[in-house]
Amino acid sequence: MVFKKVVIAGGGVLGSQIAFQAAYCGLDVTVWLRSEGSVGRTLPKIEQTKKAYEDAIELMASPAGKEDANWSFGIADRESFDKEKCLANVQRAHGTIKLELDMAKAVADADIVIESVVENAAEKIVFYKTLAPLLSPKTILVTNSSTLLPSTFAKYTGRPDKFLSLHFANAIWKNITAEIMAQGETSQESFLNVMEFASLIRMMPLPVNKEKSGYLLNSMLVPFLLSGLDLYVNGVSDPESIDKAWVYGTGSPRGPFRILDVVGLKTAYNIVMEYQKVPGLLSPLLKKMLMPYNFKGMAKVLKDMMDQGKLGKASGEGFYKY
Repeated sequence: MVFKKVVIAGGGVLGSQIAFQAAYCGLDVTVWLRSEGSVGRTLPKIEQTKKAYEDAIELMASPAGKEDANWSFGIADRESFDKEKCLANVQRAHGTIKLELDMAKAVADADIVIESVVENAAEKIVFYKTLAPLLSPKTILVTNSSTLLPSTFAKYTGRPDKFLSLHFANAIWKNITAEIMAQGETSQESFLNVMEFASLIRMMPLPVNKEKSGYLLNSMLVPFLLSGLDLYVNGVSDPESIDKAWVYGTGSPRGPFRILDVVGLKTAYNIVMEYQKVPGLLSPLLKKMLMPYNFKGMAKVLKDMMDQGKLGKASGEGFYKY
């Protein structure tokens, strides 16, 4: 399949990054947004992403860029790296991303639509019901959901054979994983097409052979973040000390609270609310594993911070100030 027009539904942290990466790779990119307010929140994220690409390129061109930890393969391979060409591509990408409030206009003739709206099942269902009659027959539809299964939404899409998950890690120019997960009605052709699309935008396609909430990365990351939050809300320690325990104890670059700030507290709150609903449906063994978590305490801490405008790194303050 030839991919030319890409539509991102939602301009949050990852939505903005996906849009920029696709534009950087030369595709025609439109970001659909719900309101003028959403436009006002998305424009700064695109500017931040542009700056992040520029900083990454400068690092890649420096002596420190020789280290694998400092190389962004989503921007260029080592053997073909040209600093000035990469910076020119960033400028071009920044100038070509379109923002659109009219859904029908946004998705007209799209080859792929990437849903990256709020991590809430009810809101996603409303989105899919509205979107379904507006899509071209050729359009592949994917969800970038962090925790929700594509089978939850397939019947609302109007094209279950062309619907699956495509999940990105944060800072996609550097963390180039693209987890691709089918649901029961996804055609093999659509699955392979999305694998091809991921490669086209310089991602590393990772097939997920069984439907799994959290895919590969978040199946490991979410319990880690919940554990950090649980230590804090139960008064065991403070965010900075918890982060230091992880960073200095394992050699990892960031602890759970730095990661939460990057992911965004709204996303973290929605994940906590979803997990809070789960234990009653689980097997006794999984209940025993999850029930010790103080989900109510986590939700309250995150909600209080959000009410104060502390949304994470993108807003200038979360658990840390930026």
